[in-house]
Amino acid sequence: MTTAPAGSSPARQSGDQAAAMDRMYRLTRHIYDLTRAYYLLGRDRMLAKVATGPGTATLEVGCGTARNLIKLARRPQPGLLCGLDASQEMLDTAAASIARAGVPAAGLEPIRLRQGLAEEVDARAMFDRDEPFDTIFFSYCLSMVPTWPGAIEAALANLKPNGLLLIVDFWDQKELPGLFAAGLKQWLKLFHVHYRPEVHDALVELGRSGRADVHFESVARRYAYIATVRKR
Repeated sequence: MTTAPAGSSPARQSGDQAAAMDRMYRLTRHIYDLTRAYYLLGRDRMLAKVATGPGTATLEVGCGTARNLIKLARRPQPGLLCGLDASQEMLDTAAASIARAGVPAAGLEPIRLRQGLAEEVDARAMFDRDEPFDTIFFSYCLSMVPTWPGAIEAALANLKPNGLLLIVDFWDQKELPGLFAAGLKQWLKLFHVHYRPEVHDALVELGRSGRADVHFESVARRYAYIATVRKR
């Protein structure tokens, strides 16, 4: 994802970022799930923390191909599921994947997909909701968002009190063998992904601020982390 030129309008910035994401995923979206399965570790472990049921509402920011939303939709009581992505190309793939999967089951509300940026999340304007979400999650997305501080703030603003913000993303790989970790980081660069310590540090500070309870779990020897952020 690229940032917009200095001084450009918010609408121009939004359009530039969306266009950049479309260029990135125009071709790779067709093999995205196949390739990401090998290195986006911890996603299902994070999804296990998402509580769904009658009346719940869950949002994935950066939903991509809807892989995670489809897994949640296969639950007996998935509640309302929503997905936001900057790339319309990815959302087209997501809609096709949802249709092929045949979820949610008949009689349940369909998954709502919307195009937009992470920092623009608005439960009412985007998803026609009068109430905030119970859970919002980012799956290997936040480290790719250039405006990630705004994305975190928008997520918190659209969560109910005691609502859950879940994040799974790359960590520093400090517990992995040195040569392996170095090679891994070079390999991940081929996919335009890497660990961003400033995001992790901001989540630590969020916990210290008293605005939320923040807990981290290591995935595969600090290959990645799962952050559980409960809004106070």
